[in-house]
Amino acid sequence: MAALKYAGMDDTDSEDELPPGWEERSTKDGWVYYASHDEMKTQWEHPKTGKKKRCAGDLPYGWEQETDEKGQIIYVDHINKRTTYFDPRQAFTVEDVVVKPKRYDGNTSALEILQGRDFSDKVVVITGGNSGVGFETARTFALHGAHVILACRNLSRAIKASSLIQQEWHRARVEAMMCDLASLRSVREFAESFKAKKLPLHILVCNAGVCTQPWSLTEDGLESTFQICHLGHFLLVQCLQDVLRSSAPSRVVVVSSESHRFTDLLDTCGKVDLSMLSPPKKEYWSMLAYNRAKLCNVLFSHELNRRLSPHGVTSNALHPGNLMYTSIHQSWWLMTFLFTLARPFTKSMGRAERKKDGERGDLLSAEGSGRESGFHR
Repeated sequence: MAALKYAGMDDTDSEDELPPGWEERSTKDGWVYYASHDEMKTQWEHPKTGKKKRCAGDLPYGWEQETDEKGQIIYVDHINKRTTYFDPRQAFTVEDVVVKPKRYDGNTSALEILQGRDFSDKVVVITGGNSGVGFETARTFALHGAHVILACRNLSRAIKASSLIQQEWHRARVEAMMCDLASLRSVREFAESFKAKKLPLHILVCNAGVCTQPWSLTEDGLESTFQICHLGHFLLVQCLQDVLRSSAPSRVVVVSSESHRFTDLLDTCGKVDLSMLSPPKKEYWSMLAYNRAKLCNVLFSHELNRRLSPHGVTSNALHPGNLMYTSIHQSWWLMTFLFTLARPFTKSMGRAERKKDGERGDLLSAEGSGRESGFHR
């Protein structure tokens, strides 16, 4: 009890009454957290009871949730013409025993993963964010308050994807910018345009890619699968490295694939053969090119984390799941046929959403053809 008295937590009769210097707040999706003005910290647990709570129900009639010029959530009472930082739903809170599911599976949506998180002070850049895995990632970050930038080759599709997210929440901060990974010039121009905005960069998701493409060379004279899936992202990270470091703690997320295991970069003498990365047409096989690019992703992410983690920038490579269905394989009719047969039994970005919104997930997958498509793995 002496410790509680010293902390100022025993001077009220109510167990749920906050100690002096503490304030109860809520995220835009209704999760309650507590702020200490004396210690300048926040936490999910009530400082006296240790319990977690969430707001019950919707906002009262006439109320609307908005964001002020500092990015803080405010609540507007249009009937009584007043504004407050206090969520009126906090008068009706319920105890939350488990904030997040204990286990995630193939039916877990991205929104569930970030449940209760507030990203209103974060800036996120996602390549290929107009469809597939990239779109669901962008949508989830935006609906949790982040300022999201869709870096895409097809600007019109990126703008359309931005509007879809803003239709869900009119305060969502989403914008589209041109970034064609098949052009090193375009990558550099994107990086310069982003830096001109004077924004921090907290999360960079290297998502865009192609698979089962016929052999072709980019304007830089490199095989297209290698440049789009790996080299373009490599250059993008290098160009934005100073922003990532100045925004620390920040992170880079590289979307790779389990298929990186089914290749290597060694010649018959056991030495790295760089010619395998951008082979001539007669030595090209699309799936092997994809696998090699994904192996480069993993190696790059590992080395990037080793070099930048001491500066507050972490890097992780991920495999998004087996047989993730998107339109990335559209260039090879056989692969498209096989994945169409397997689709009812595989993971899908929009599965949870389609239960609520009809065929929106299918629509986004169909519209996501091209280099910015999400991945099947």
